[in-house]
Amino acid sequence: MSAPRFAGKVAIVTGAGSGIGRATAIRLLDEGAQVIATDLMSERLAELGRDVGTDALVTVTGDISSEDVVQQVVAAAGSRIDILVNNAGIMDGFLPAGEVDDATWQRVFDVNVTSVMRLTRAVLPAMVAARSGTIVNVASEAGLRGGCAGAAYTASKAAVIGFTKNTAFMYQPDGIRVNAVAPGATATNIEAPFKSERGGGRLGPVLGAIVPPPATAEQLAAAITWLASDDSANVTGAVLASDGGWSAI
Repeated sequence: MSAPRFAGKVAIVTGAGSGIGRATAIRLLDEGAQVIATDLMSERLAELGRDVGTDALVTVTGDISSEDVVQQVVAAAGSRIDILVNNAGIMDGFLPAGEVDDATWQRVFDVNVTSVMRLTRAVLPAMVAARSGTIVNVASEAGLRGGCAGAAYTASKAAVIGFTKNTAFMYQPDGIRVNAVAPGATATNIEAPFKSERGGGRLGPVLGAIVPPPATAEQLAAAITWLASDDSANVTGAVLASDGGWSAI
């Protein structure tokens, strides 16, 4: 039998306390990686720790958009970082441009974009020194089209896709691959209430009519770990839609 795909590798997963991040952390652990899992909710990380029951998991609680927390995560990983999965994200209440408030806009960008930049920036020195590394950013179907979410979330995920492509281009000579996965509807516990009459009126009928059934978090973890593994060795700068065919409509 071949060795597990991630044997001996060190991976960082953000938003690992639930949903896609939790499923990804578990899959990486199952396939031999040491995982540094971070989340805002300490109780979720504690539950993850109890469920996996392995010393290969290290948890860091905090707001990943904070530079201090980013440095804690990188310190927990040590000198070697092979894989980064930027998964942490929040929704925006489906607020259109005319209704989005500054606080919502800023918070969505802090979590969905700034955390991606800061953690990527922090892990690149180790990856450049090793001339190896893979980064997977969790974007969204909303980053590919306008009729999925509110203005802030849509803009933030489009920004993640642009950041992914630029970083892939800049660091390809260093042996570093950077890709994004774009989920469609996924069964997680992320809160996504309609806070706008216009948002609900425009998006509700569209989403109800064309969105395929929700994927499981495990299905998204399979796509993420494929991009993180050597199985995708010739793939960088790509956006992999894992959306049940939504992008084909």
